[in-house]
Amino acid sequence: MKVILKRGMVITVNLNPTKGSETGKMRPCVIVTNNIYNERVPVIQVVPITEWSEKKALIKTNIIVQPTYENGLTKISIADCLQTRPIDYKKRLVSIKGKLNKTIMNQIDNALKIVFAL
Repeated sequence: MKVILKRGMVITVNLNPTKGSETGKMRPCVIVTNNIYNERVPVIQVVPITEWSEKKALIKTNIIVQPTYENGLTKISIADCLQTRPIDYKKRLVSIKGKLNKTIMNQIDNALKIVFAL
């Protein structure tokens, strides 16, 4: 069965192995590539979601994500847009958790514009 991944979905991904200061471990990530791209190639872009902290919440490109039934998260988290990375979902995807709402995705889009100077 083919997995259909959509922009804004929260998925659990195994980000190991890593090097240096890259975000690792098995963790939730949000898909940020467009749906046409997601359907056609096995490599997609994701933003890792990490544990909330007061320090992380002050960073302009970190987006606070509240847990909801819809997104499948269980605690207040941070979408770390500086750590955006490509993954081969056929090798790294563990599970599908849910989906972020439009408001949060708009905030992530704005943060990515800052990160990539768009």
